[in-house]
Amino acid sequence: MNLVNLMDPQQQVSFTEAVKVGLGRNQGVFFPTELQKLADIETLLALPFAQRSGKILQHLIGDELPEDTINEMVKRAFNFPAPLVQVEENKYCLELFHGPTLAFKDFGGRFMSECISLFSQGERVTILTATSGDTGAAVAHAFYEKDNVDVVILYPKGKISLAQQKLFTTLGKNIHCFAVEGSFDDCQAIVKQAFLDDEVKSKLGLNSANSINISRLLAQVCYYFEAFSQVPEHKRENVHISVPSGNFGNVCAAMIAAAIGLPVKKLSATTNQNDTVPRYLASGKWDPNATLESLSNAMDVSKPNNWPRVESMLKGELFDKDYFYSCSVSESKTREGMQQINASGYVAEPHTAIAYEGLKLNNTMGETGIFLATAHPAKFKESVESVLQQQLEMPKVLADALAKPCLAETVNADYTQLKQRIFDKLG
Repeated sequence: MNLVNLMDPQQQVSFTEAVKVGLGRNQGVFFPTELQKLADIETLLALPFAQRSGKILQHLIGDELPEDTINEMVKRAFNFPAPLVQVEENKYCLELFHGPTLAFKDFGGRFMSECISLFSQGERVTILTATSGDTGAAVAHAFYEKDNVDVVILYPKGKISLAQQKLFTTLGKNIHCFAVEGSFDDCQAIVKQAFLDDEVKSKLGLNSANSINISRLLAQVCYYFEAFSQVPEHKRENVHISVPSGNFGNVCAAMIAAAIGLPVKKLSATTNQNDTVPRYLASGKWDPNATLESLSNAMDVSKPNNWPRVESMLKGELFDKDYFYSCSVSESKTREGMQQINASGYVAEPHTAIAYEGLKLNNTMGETGIFLATAHPAKFKESVESVLQQQLEMPKVLADALAKPCLAETVNADYTQLKQRIFDKLG
C-alpha cells in the first residue's frame, strides 16, 4: 500500500511506515495514492463479519502483510458484533457500541494495537493522543499492559462525560492521562506540536492513535460493509448513511468504503453547532470559530484533522460531491431527535440523535436510511436521563469504572509544561 502525505506530496510511505509515523511532515495526514474497486461485492457481503473484514483490509493494504496475519489480527480485534437495528420504516441504526469501551472507536483502537504490536518488534513506543470523549478509552484499553508501549492521553478538563473519562483515567500502569485546561482543539494542537519536536519523537518513539493514524481509519471501513450486509437485499439500491461528525474520520471511512465498491448512494456528515465544515461547503471559506460546548461533546471540534482526507476524495471524485452533505444540528434539534427516536421505542444518546437528524435533513423518497450509534447511551447518562426523563441501567463496565478514582493530572494548555511532565513520567 502506497500512501502520500496530503500536506507534502513528496513524502510517500508504505502502510507500515504510515502506522509507525502517525503524522507526516508539516502535520500532514497520509492517504492512499489509489483506491481500487473490490470484486463481487454481493459475495463479500454474504461472508461473516471478521472474515469479510480480513478480505477488505487485505485488499486495501495489499501484499505488505500476509493474508493469514491480517485475518488473525482482525479476528482478535473485531470479536464483538455491530448489529443493524430497525428503528422506523426504512430507518436503521448501526450500533457500534458493543466493544469493550462501548464506543465505535473500539474497532480502530484494537486494530491499531494489533498493527503497532506487530510493527514495533519490541522497540519502545509512546502513543500520544487527544480525545474528545471515546478515543481515550478505546486506545487505553487496546494498549493496556502491552509490553514496551506507553499511552499518553490528553482530554479537555470538564468537557467530556464522567463515564467517558473514568473508562481511561482509572487504569494507571502504562496509561498516563492529562486533563487540559482548554478545548479539544487545544489538546489536538499540542499533539501536533509534539510530532514536530524531534527531541520528543526520538526519546519516546512517538506515535498517534487519533484517527490521524491510517490503521484506525481503515479498520472503520469494515463496519460499513457489515451494515450493508444486514440491510434487506431489496433495500440496498438507494442507501443514505448519516455519520455524526467531529474529527471527520468516521465519514472518511464511509467514503473509502464507497470508493472501493460499497454501493452507498448518499452520505451526510452531520455536525453539532461546531459547524466549520457545513459553513465551508456553503461559502468556500475555511473559518473555524471558537469551539462551543454541546450535548454531543465528542464532536466539539472546530478544526477536524481528517477534513484534508475528505476534501481530497471529493476533489478527486472518489465520492460524488453532489451526494455528500454536511449540515449542523442545533442543541434543541438534538433533544428533539432523542425524543423522537425514543417515541419509536429506541434510546439514543446525543451523537446518535444528530446522525438521525442528518437523515431527516437530507431525506428523499424511497431511500433506506442508516444512522450511526457511536456510543452506548449510558456513556451520556446525565444528558440522556435529563432529556428523556427516564432512568438508564448502567452497564457493568461503566459502573466498575465510575467506582474507581481518577488518576489524571491537570495541566494548562501549554506545550512546554506538558512536555516536561511527560518526560518526568516516562524519562
